[in-house]
Amino acid sequence: MHPSSRLPWALAGVVTGVAGLATSYAVAMMLTIRESPVVAVAELVIRLTPGAVAERIIGVVGQLDKPLLVAGILVFLLAMFTLAGLMARTSWVRPQLVWLGLSAIGMVAVLVQRGAQAVDLVPVLVGLVTWVALLPALTAPLRMGIDHPELESRERRVFLMVAGVLGVAAVGVATAGRVVGAGRRHVVESRRLLRLDEVTPPEPPPGASIGVRDVSPWQTPNDDFYLIDTAISVPAVEPKDWRLRIHGMVDRELVLTYDDLIARGLTEAWVTLNCVSNEVGGGLVGNAWWSGVRIADLLEEVGVRGDADCVLQTSEDGWTCATPLTTLTDERDAMLAVAMNGRPLPLEHGFPVRSIVPGLYGYVSATKWVVDFEVTRFGDVAAFWTQRGWSEQGPVKIASRIDVPRSGADVDPGPLEVGGLAWKQHTGIAGVEIALDGGAWERARLAEAPTDDTWVQWAGTIDATPGDHSLRVRAIGRDGDVQTGAVADVVPDGATGWHTVEFSVRDA
Repeated sequence: MHPSSRLPWALAGVVTGVAGLATSYAVAMMLTIRESPVVAVAELVIRLTPGAVAERIIGVVGQLDKPLLVAGILVFLLAMFTLAGLMARTSWVRPQLVWLGLSAIGMVAVLVQRGAQAVDLVPVLVGLVTWVALLPALTAPLRMGIDHPELESRERRVFLMVAGVLGVAAVGVATAGRVVGAGRRHVVESRRLLRLDEVTPPEPPPGASIGVRDVSPWQTPNDDFYLIDTAISVPAVEPKDWRLRIHGMVDRELVLTYDDLIARGLTEAWVTLNCVSNEVGGGLVGNAWWSGVRIADLLEEVGVRGDADCVLQTSEDGWTCATPLTTLTDERDAMLAVAMNGRPLPLEHGFPVRSIVPGLYGYVSATKWVVDFEVTRFGDVAAFWTQRGWSEQGPVKIASRIDVPRSGADVDPGPLEVGGLAWKQHTGIAGVEIALDGGAWERARLAEAPTDDTWVQWAGTIDATPGDHSLRVRAIGRDGDVQTGAVADVVPDGATGWHTVEFSVRDA
């Protein structure tokens, strides 16, 4: 490996770049800053990505969208580190321009985060100083080998030794920062020790299960509940530090602490949530027992002015949604939830407090880590997803799904019990119909549901004859709304169409 060749210079750039990332990450952890610069850049990319593009990406890669984004940023950084190292062969100034450019991107990404402060720039500046100081020191042996060929062998050994030591040190620094930065672990421990005396352990109501094997359970366990958010790094908020500010078009502003909220007394309800990105027959839907404080009571207390028509909700990570005021003040159990299925909210589901609004898709209602309510008007605000092509209001559409049989299944001939789920929150399901091979619709059996805000299980029996078959399903709402078979994409206000599965029946 000759010092004048490209490889050692590229390696010098990579080692320097990684060391800068490590010191930046370590400082962010030690200061308990939620976003390291890389995470901040990733979340900035998410905010700048047009809605249609984001939806296509999610449709292709699913839950891998965020890991792939971070991986892509890291690959880009490695390319820039390599470029800086190669530039150092002929110039001292040009690599510094690379470091300054990368740092500028990091600073912008950090500063546009909600609630950004000057201290949030410290990790970026530490990384920049590491880059600027380290590359000349690391490449000094390579330059010496060029200027003095007789020293080539010794300088090569010096370079490899220094590069190896720096690589190990970078890993050690990042690990130390993770150990010292115990903020997130402390929040996890706070949640574990938190006792909510008013929370009732959930008991699924009698008759809620239809009794068909492999139909999704009526109550969705926390670990199985779908996760959709824009946060690369989940906010870690201590209950003692949480505040909710209610302001805007109100008679009197209100700021609530976590203890203030709990002291008001909790309401509890079964509520089904689903994402507007859920495809027909998809799994971005779940049903849980939520405990919290009714939002209607809080808005009544602050005195909402008559010309207001929405509440702009803001999350700790800066995500926003605009929720119709009527859905927060009517009889439905719209709440600031503190518990899910009888336990304090999981961090990834919004601990310590999130909002729940039955009958609306999450993109206009379900704000995790909620910290701000601004009573306002739709015409005066722009929320995260509505800026990206989704509709303003977001009422849940009637939907149904076949869980049994699964698409592509092979089953035995004879009577076949089929089943699944149907939902139209805040309206309820009056009936479900199934059709085999494009034939006539036949009524299915319904399990019981305690309220109109939850899904309901359904079941039916068909005569499975040998061969290939298709089964489709549609739901009928309590308002007489019959689920349409017209196929529509999830953008701008939710997918439509009849869920259809293809299956085969073995020969007798």
